[in-house]
Amino acid sequence: MTRLILATRNTGKITELKAILADAGLTHDLVGADAFPDIPDTKETGVTFAENALLKAHALARATGLPAVADDSGLCVDVLGGAPGIFSARWAGRHGDDRANLDLLLAQLLDIDTPHRGAHFACAAALALPDGTQRVAEGRLTGTLRRSPHGTNGFGYDPVLQPEGENRTCAELSPGEKNAISHRGKAFRALVPAVRELLG
Repeated sequence: MTRLILATRNTGKITELKAILADAGLTHDLVGADAFPDIPDTKETGVTFAENALLKAHALARATGLPAVADDSGLCVDVLGGAPGIFSARWAGRHGDDRANLDLLLAQLLDIDTPHRGAHFACAAALALPDGTQRVAEGRLTGTLRRSPHGTNGFGYDPVLQPEGENRTCAELSPGEKNAISHRGKAFRALVPAVRELLG
């Protein structure tokens, strides 16, 4: 069984990706980057989601000698010209402070009426092999931003994005419901054929 490293230490994301890849029929041994504590995190210096995903996947594949998959994702708000975008995880200034990021975003959109609160989650998923081979797939989930957080599932901006055709936010969906429509689910499912092609 081929070991495949998920280039994240976020336990929520590791659980989510394992479920998505398992549902797609992959039987690879999936481990998170936390299995390699001595390897430093990669700086996300790219200017697109795809560039950042590839940076992370290649760095981990080179450091471990194993195939690695990584993603970069974020929230793109129409009236903010696509921001926070690649800065989603550090929108409020400190990386990974979900509550501060959410509070800042809602404050910025305070006077924006519902018809203009369109946004989408975007995700680029990348597979990199130690020999430099790479593949990228992308996915998106479009919706509207609520005025306050709702739900306790998920993480990041999930409590405020209400997907098109839904009356619940992403954080009010069950993990299975969310994986079926999420930007990350779409991107990783689109990457599965490349994983099969390159890893068997």
